[in-house]
Amino acid sequence: MKLGFLIDMDGVIYKGSQLIAGAAEVINRLVKQDIPFCFITNNSQKTRRDVALKLRKMGIYVEDRHIFTCAMATARFLASQKPEGTAFVIGEGGLNLALHTNGYSITEDHPDYVVVGEGRVINFENLEKATQLVHAGAKLIATNLDSNCPIENSIRPGCGAIVRLIEEATGAKAFSVGKPSSVMMRLARKQMGIDTEHTVMVGDTMYTDILGGVEMGYQTVLVLSGGTTEEEINHYSYRPNHVIPSIAELPSLYPEIFEDTYQKPAKSTPRKKLEEPLVTVS
Repeated sequence: MKLGFLIDMDGVIYKGSQLIAGAAEVINRLVKQDIPFCFITNNSQKTRRDVALKLRKMGIYVEDRHIFTCAMATARFLASQKPEGTAFVIGEGGLNLALHTNGYSITEDHPDYVVVGEGRVINFENLEKATQLVHAGAKLIATNLDSNCPIENSIRPGCGAIVRLIEEATGAKAFSVGKPSSVMMRLARKQMGIDTEHTVMVGDTMYTDILGGVEMGYQTVLVLSGGTTEEEINHYSYRPNHVIPSIAELPSLYPEIFEDTYQKPAKSTPRKKLEEPLVTVS
């Protein structure tokens, strides 16, 4: 049975609007050879169609079915917990559409949940309203708990930083559906149609991508093109199976999957050995 790849996006495929070198070639090879894969992202702002369009404009020729966002995971989870429920939402179009698609209504009037995602249109009025609703009994949901997200040459505040304001004000603890939650990791794998043993998680963040993969029993590949340096790996009690400079090196790890089309990228940085043996996930 073929391996299937769950692939993070920010820091793995691109940073902001800047495509990471070699990413398009690797993903297009997956598409051409019909190797199962799914982009799995903790960014809730855009719909899967918007994400697919962004990638195609970058020269990565994927379809909507290749995208799975934390907004989709959150909406499906809430629909399974309370069908036809209601929510007050801090976020953007991707989160709102996912909730509507799964039977949820958006309201400020005694909602079942306050759902916090990412966005650049967040203001204090929304945060104040969310705080009041949670204080009145609405359950607090976060699409993810990332403190920050990588952008070109810097970072920006993530959903985790935003939701902590509401947690501090109310004393409530948000339930997160995004990576490393097993909810999202399992839903994405099922969408891809691959079993646990043959699933590989490729990401740039130890406490979301790699932790989620290790806890689920997936093979894990950490790329150093995003938010984690090789020195930081030793700060964690768990380890990835492989560490590579960028996704451009992925075919060198799985030559039997990429067949004979693989050609090693020019001027690639040699992979370094970790100080301790890598975890072998069975």
